[in-house]
Amino acid sequence: MDDAFIGTRAPTQALDLMALGAWLQAHVAGFSGPLSIEQFKGGQSNPTYKLITPGCSYVMRSKPAPVAKLLPSAHAIEREFTVMRALADSDVPVPRMLALCEDESIVGRAFYIMEFMPGRVLWDPALPSMTPDQRAAIYDEMNRVIAALHTVNFAACGLSQYGKPGNYFERQIGRWSKQYLASVTAPIPAMDALIEWLPAHIPDSARDEREVAIVHGDFRLDNLMFHPEEPRVQAVLDWELSTLGHPLADFSYHCMSWHIQPSGAARGLGGRDLAALGIPDERAYVQRYCERTGRTDVDLVMRDWNFYLAYNLFRIAAILQGIAKRVEAGTAASQQAREAGAGARPMAELGWKFAQASR
Repeated sequence: MDDAFIGTRAPTQALDLMALGAWLQAHVAGFSGPLSIEQFKGGQSNPTYKLITPGCSYVMRSKPAPVAKLLPSAHAIEREFTVMRALADSDVPVPRMLALCEDESIVGRAFYIMEFMPGRVLWDPALPSMTPDQRAAIYDEMNRVIAALHTVNFAACGLSQYGKPGNYFERQIGRWSKQYLASVTAPIPAMDALIEWLPAHIPDSARDEREVAIVHGDFRLDNLMFHPEEPRVQAVLDWELSTLGHPLADFSYHCMSWHIQPSGAARGLGGRDLAALGIPDERAYVQRYCERTGRTDVDLVMRDWNFYLAYNLFRIAAILQGIAKRVEAGTAASQQAREAGAGARPMAELGWKFAQASR
């Protein structure tokens, strides 16, 4: 991770460096202190830290400090460790996993250690500092990587039990409805409408149980680590929401950027002149993904696209509402958290527009 693009700060939650250093000495080959720690900026769920020693730097990702959990599966850093370790020899670039600590007595929460990778994290999907050709290369690389993920033989890499079989959308809609209802801080009528509409309008394409892949769950530009100079992804990060599921749910989430307006905490391409920027339009981007994943008819994918977008905007609204709840409870106090939490309503309202436009 490159501090020039991510930035670090003093940790917002106290950690016992003596206990952590002793554990690292015992469990990470070659570790030698003294140890200092900085926290990467960004991320509202699982805090991520840079561990610095005289000879080497590492990255630690942990559960947050103990708070009341909204879902039993929340902050599942053990799953992140499992999937990235399993993908180590695949075409999906991931950091090297070094150690997992599930003993919360060490620093008060579970965590894992992975290699530190120099590179770029790009935050604005319009890529304002790049030329049209550079932007085109970045977008084609993103497309390549998510297609590679969705074509991994998950059984061969030991992930056949990584998700529950069947009824993916029913389960996900139920999960995020529960998450939202546990997090409400003010009524959002569009969310209430989506909670009722989505399970009643799941299309046949979303019910096809042959459509199973490893899904990242949060595949977007700023969860990718690019090479310092080349348009090449070195690592896909933040796997907390990963599971086995429908690949078009994952890909359509990735494509929400084409519809989200760039305002507040939201970073999207809505209203941008894509041709001038050198960024493919959404249909061309979907077409390239279809080619890479062996889908023969982009029209079949686009036929139910409004449902997929409505579902994902509902899902992201539920996630943002969870942040709003933590802001209200005082466990997330940054300006970034406040802006993210405020995004729940506009995301839900955009999702409801796609639901109404769905065939």
